[in-house]
Amino acid sequence: MRLTGIAAACLLAILSVAGARVAKAAPGEVRLPGSVATAVTSAGPATGAVPANQQLTVQLWLKGNETGAAAFADSVSDPRNAGYRRYAAPNSYTARFAASEASANAVSGWLAQQGFHDVRTEAQRAYVQASAPASTVQQAFQVQLKKFSVQGQSIMSNDRDVSLAGSIAGDVLGITGLNSTPPKTDEAPSDPVPNCSNYFGQHQQTVPAIDGVTSVPTRVCGYTGSQLRAAYGMNDTNTGKGVTVAYIEVGQPDKMFQTLTTWAAANGLPAPRSQNYSELVLGSGAACGNQFDIEEQLDIESGYAMAPDQHELMVGADSCEGGQNSQQNLFDALNTVLAGTGDQPLATIASNSWGFGDGEQGDANDIKVMHAILLRAAAEGVGMYVASGDAPGLGLPQDDPYAIGVGGTSLGLDANNNRLFETGWSTERHVLNPDGGYTDAGIPAGSSGGVSTRYGEPGYQRAVVPGAMALGGGKTPGRVVPDVSADGDSLTGMSVGYLEPGANGGPDVYSTHPVGGASLSCPLFAGIVAAAQQGQSRSFGFLNPLLYSLSGSSAFGDPLPLPATRDVYSPAIDFLGSNTPAYVGTLDSQDPAKTSQVTAPGYDTMTGLGTPNGQSFIRALRAAGYGLFGRNPTSNRARR
Repeated sequence: MRLTGIAAACLLAILSVAGARVAKAAPGEVRLPGSVATAVTSAGPATGAVPANQQLTVQLWLKGNETGAAAFADSVSDPRNAGYRRYAAPNSYTARFAASEASANAVSGWLAQQGFHDVRTEAQRAYVQASAPASTVQQAFQVQLKKFSVQGQSIMSNDRDVSLAGSIAGDVLGITGLNSTPPKTDEAPSDPVPNCSNYFGQHQQTVPAIDGVTSVPTRVCGYTGSQLRAAYGMNDTNTGKGVTVAYIEVGQPDKMFQTLTTWAAANGLPAPRSQNYSELVLGSGAACGNQFDIEEQLDIESGYAMAPDQHELMVGADSCEGGQNSQQNLFDALNTVLAGTGDQPLATIASNSWGFGDGEQGDANDIKVMHAILLRAAAEGVGMYVASGDAPGLGLPQDDPYAIGVGGTSLGLDANNNRLFETGWSTERHVLNPDGGYTDAGIPAGSSGGVSTRYGEPGYQRAVVPGAMALGGGKTPGRVVPDVSADGDSLTGMSVGYLEPGANGGPDVYSTHPVGGASLSCPLFAGIVAAAQQGQSRSFGFLNPLLYSLSGSSAFGDPLPLPATRDVYSPAIDFLGSNTPAYVGTLDSQDPAKTSQVTAPGYDTMTGLGTPNGQSFIRALRAAGYGLFGRNPTSNRARR
């Protein structure tokens, strides 16, 4: 069967992991490729063994009909198709594309035979879950569970690819629960600094001369929700009423609704309604810690700023099962949203401010599982928004063609919330030395992006992404990210509110911190889409085919390089002393020695298609499917 469109670009090659610990399977058994953590393959010797009696919960993810699912997801996501937005309910997707009951039963039976307990198949047959002590796990999968030091952090992992009985190996897509390689959150909190500005350029700071400049604007203290609403053209009519957005976290925030209420009042926003906020806490919640604590406040508050009438569903993954850092817990949170009630998912938009892997060298196991989740989301009409990452280069899982990758910008607003500039987030840091000079510290923070070496160019990008950019130095065009963008630079970020315990058991104290990152960009964009989806008969679902058809139109603002004649600096200067060295950040650095990404007119690898242009963006999304939008053949279409 010949595949076309996105499906052809999404065929997953069997991934080999360089340097992996390879072992032959026993007779009648098959090794599952890519089921050992990539981080382990480059780590030194193990630092210890996992106790034999340590209880583990693993999930064997089941192979479905990905070819059929991809063809269906493409058809319901393409405005040119008759089946546009005729999504499958969770139960329908399972019946058509999930693993068969026979496959699930075979895997369940094998696990039970190996001595696992609490064996169960997930409601939509995404995986089979089972628990056992480490000794049983090791014997069943023919691995050793050990501890390794990875970038100074101790992680648990199997030491080689797992082995499965040949009778079920063909039914298994991947396995989770054996390693605790941590996910990456994409928020960039910053310490408050003296003389920060409420808008860009409000205050100036004298600094030792840099490029002939001795006075620079101080960093923004953090824009308010009202400032960001104005910047992106939100109004009081389109507020996301009736739309549910799921925010995928780990653990459970403390007093989040109370925090949101206090933050909204301080930011000039309407008071949130209790019926519009809920928490779905999985397993033990935050019993093993709340790794995403800052992330939770950032996501909920920034999403609320764009669509204050949306229903915010905070989905807190189990912080204990599989270890606090396990990807399995985040996959479970996403899967819970997609399984929903069986008749419909729990949300039609999901905001994901986390990722895994540096570059595209993540665990093959996790990549395959996430791809299956993204396919189901597209088929069910759930828009899966994924933060691009906070450092130059490409990350995971935003490289997947069924992810809507959201990159970051640097945003300058004046006293009246007019946009002075919006450019690609690529901030070069110049650290102040004791002698008054500077050390160039490169670009430690910026919008991630680039060309995938794993996925070919999806059909929706072919007429939009410049040919040389899609090649990225390779021989064939690849999937390019990000897709879209919004404010993300922590130097021009958002003021995030927290409730912190008072001293000596006193009342909670409200405080704010400037926070940025693609973790800000992603919920901002998801919130704007929620505002657009208000009142629509069908969800917008996987938006990339539509978004790219709108390239060059008034739906998008185009972040541009800052003119050479207008050097703009935004310092994070703290002459009072703190853990952050004093530095001056140069915005929109495109030094090829430090980044391969560019900010350019039209599509680019810093900001994608651009940023949403307020009500023009909302009207364009609503017009889809009704013949009211079209492709502009003269705008950024020609290969060059």
